[in-house]
Amino acid sequence: MRDKGRGHRHDGRDGAGSALDELYATPPSAFVARRAELAAAAKAEGRAEDARALRAARRPTLAAWAANLLLRAEPEESRRFLRLGRSLREAYRTLDAAGLKELSARRRSVVAALSGQAARHAEDAGHRLSDAARREVEETLRAVLADPEAAERWATGRLERGLTPPSAFPMGSTGAPDGGAEDATGPKEAPRPPPASRPAAKKAPARDELAERRRVRQERLARAREAAREAGERLDGRRAEEADTGAGLERAGERVEAARERVSAAERALREARAELERAEGERRRAEEGHRTAAEALAEAEREAHRTARELERSERRR
Repeated sequence: MRDKGRGHRHDGRDGAGSALDELYATPPSAFVARRAELAAAAKAEGRAEDARALRAARRPTLAAWAANLLLRAEPEESRRFLRLGRSLREAYRTLDAAGLKELSARRRSVVAALSGQAARHAEDAGHRLSDAARREVEETLRAVLADPEAAERWATGRLERGLTPPSAFPMGSTGAPDGGAEDATGPKEAPRPPPASRPAAKKAPARDELAERRRVRQERLARAREAAREAGERLDGRRAEEADTGAGLERAGERVEAARERVSAAERALREARAELERAEGERRRAEEGHRTAAEALAEAEREAHRTARELERSERRR
């Protein structure tokens, strides 16, 4: 496997290790500033060696950061992906061309789905991957499946550059390169002597050995197929969940909008009711004012009538 850039391995020190993990979770655009902050903090705490390790850390490419982000954002899927790689490498060492073709198709499907998840996580973090960066993520994931060293490097979560897969998937004496096929005549075997020259006692052991090899090969193929199938089903389930979540969010958005419209209508009705109440209050105040004015006029009229009556009485007595 060719490595476009070697990621840091865990160094066993909790201080530098956790700081490096945090640093490689930082987007590339903020990496340098964060590196300086963490190194300065380590130096201020008297951890000179940790500070040197942090200052030596190199900023990852966007694709390498996305691959690191996938590992952190999807820990369970990442562990399954690493296990799938081990199963596939074992299967590729013993499969024939037909089995290799089937597993290659499933492997490409799983890699495409996981690289899509990496792109979505990167975009959620504010960094959209270009087509070139996404291809680099896919190459890194193919390398993880094909090469145990690449798998170990990705598992650190500190890749600085993408990983390049080998030109062909690891294989044994009966394997064939990824996407290729064996010779049309099938696997080569050592020339056999004419039937008459072979000892009769060795025929059965040879057949038994071939049968055992076929049995082991079929078992490994079955395990690899099952691992690939489970990985594909989990990713299909994840996509279905995301689709359901998107539909649910859309329905929730519609309900929120309808609720907003109802609130707006209620607020309009409340404003109209308040205006009507103010009008009624005004009319009541005016009616009360008119009532007080009329009562005062009536009282004044009654007083005037009393005065007039007394005057008339006095006039009558004087006569």
